Amino acid sequence: MREIQSKLDGSGLAACVVASRFNERVVAQLVEGAVRALRQHGVEEERLELVWVPGAFELPVAAAERLARGGVDLLVAVGAVIRGETPHFEYVASAAASGLAELSVRHRVPIGFGVLTVDTVEQATARAGGKLGNKGWEAGVAALELASVLRQLARER
Repeated sequence: MREIQSKLDGSGLAACVVASRFNERVVAQLVEGAVRALRQHGVEEERLELVWVPGAFELPVAAAERLARGGVDLLVAVGAVIRGETPHFEYVASAAASGLAELSVRHRVPIGFGVLTVDTVEQATARAGGKLGNKGWEAGVAALELASVLRQLARER
C-alpha cells in the first residue's frame, strides 16, 4: 500500500491570512500564531499576505476574492465569534464555517479554520495563546499539512 503523508514544509508556497477585526485583541493573537507557524515552516515573508476584514461574517467573501485572484497555495482564516444574548452568534459562526469550507473545496486550496466560536472572552483568550494554545497556529499548521498532501497528489495527475 502506498501512503501519502503530510509534511510541514512551506518553502515555495504563497500564503494568505484573512483576519476579522471584531474582537481584535483576541484575533491579533491568532494572527500572530498563524503567521509564526507559516514562517517557522518555511513560508517566506514576501510570499505571505495579511488581509483584515470587519468581522467573521466577511471572512468568506474576502477569501473568495483572494482565491479568485490566484497565486495563493493556502489560506488561513482567523476570527473570534463570542456568544451573546441573541442567536446572532449561530448565524455568524455558521456562515463563516460553511462559506470557508465551500471555498476550500471549490478552489482546491487548503483553508485553515482558525475562527474561535466560544461562549466567553476568557475562553477565547485561552485559545488565542493562553493555556489552551493558539488556534491560529494550529490552523496555519493544518493548512500547511493539507497543502503538502495536495501537492503530492497533484504530481500524480
